[in-house]
Amino acid sequence: MNKLNRMLASSLLMLGTWLSTAAWAVNDLPGGPGVRQLNLPAGATKIAEEQAWLHWFMLIICTVIFIAVFGVMFYSILKHRKSLGYKPATFHESVKVEIAWTVVPFIIVILMALPATKVVVAQKDTSNADLTIKATGYQWKWGYDYIKGEGEGLGFISTLDNEQREISNSGAKGVSIDNYLLKVDNPLVVPVNKKVRIITTANDVIHAFAVPQLGVKQDAIPGFVRDTWFRAERTGDFYGQCQELCGKEHAYMPIHVKVLSAEDYSAWVAGEQKKLAAKQDDPSKVWTLDDIVKRGEKVYAANCVACHQTSGKAAGPIKALDGAAVVLDADKSKQIYVLLNGQGNGAMPAWKQLSDTDLAAVISYTKNNWSNKTGQLVQPADVKAARK
Repeated sequence: MNKLNRMLASSLLMLGTWLSTAAWAVNDLPGGPGVRQLNLPAGATKIAEEQAWLHWFMLIICTVIFIAVFGVMFYSILKHRKSLGYKPATFHESVKVEIAWTVVPFIIVILMALPATKVVVAQKDTSNADLTIKATGYQWKWGYDYIKGEGEGLGFISTLDNEQREISNSGAKGVSIDNYLLKVDNPLVVPVNKKVRIITTANDVIHAFAVPQLGVKQDAIPGFVRDTWFRAERTGDFYGQCQELCGKEHAYMPIHVKVLSAEDYSAWVAGEQKKLAAKQDDPSKVWTLDDIVKRGEKVYAANCVACHQTSGKAAGPIKALDGAAVVLDADKSKQIYVLLNGQGNGAMPAWKQLSDTDLAAVISYTKNNWSNKTGQLVQPADVKAARK
């Protein structure tokens, strides 16, 4: 028995040591989750603050009702139990009591519904936005297109940082990262104190655009358009996640919103527009095989490696590219069609948002990598012609 007690004590000590180590492995992330966080995060928008107020308002009301109901119930059980000699009273219905327990709950529900309705209506008022951005959910990344306002015409894909993906795949052993699975290559950048309308949709399955500290959560549904909005009242970095289970890498779909001052935002827009102009390729340019394969390797790493893996072997329902018939086929139009239109099986989405050059590059890369030494070359003009 003593041996068993010692073993139990040792196990509890080891468990406590492990839990304390795990609990302090990371620090609070400003704009993101906190260690041992129990309360809602501090809101950076008026809507988020009102949501937090509603949370506490309704929690207090429900707690008071809980204490009152169970207090009376337990008092009656203990005070009027049979062992004390109490005998049940004889009584009949009371209209006054019935009216009271109908009217009082009704008033309580109305008191809860009025402020909640006000907040819900405000959440849906996306009119008069200063900036409109379309957020498109993909498995497993976000696409952002600046549709209206300062920065109109900009667009990019936001993907989980590859280093963090590798850390996660290895089990994150011995690693402490404050922004674990929240770091992206391209954050969504918006100006402070401006009304930002977010239009959501999806390319494959249902996703959800959600950033708690901005007070927004909106489903992104294929074939449908929804919208929400926020007005950040302070600069900083704010983090969220896709909040609809969307497949095997659902956890690898973070959202990073960077809020800048008006001056810094204008400077960012100017810089991005210069980058965009520099990146624009002439679709009529004729590439050499070596050059387009090098570019295709970068496109593959940014967009394809999550599913098809660096080896091209893929796994599960994802089809391998190494040795795939469509890749080896001399008719390059077949693979171009797949990338432009997807396969309609829920696993391979369409990639029309990529440029003609990027699509030609990644197709050429897959046709000439791993064991696929076809020597085939796809030019941007081939992709451009297939779009028509």
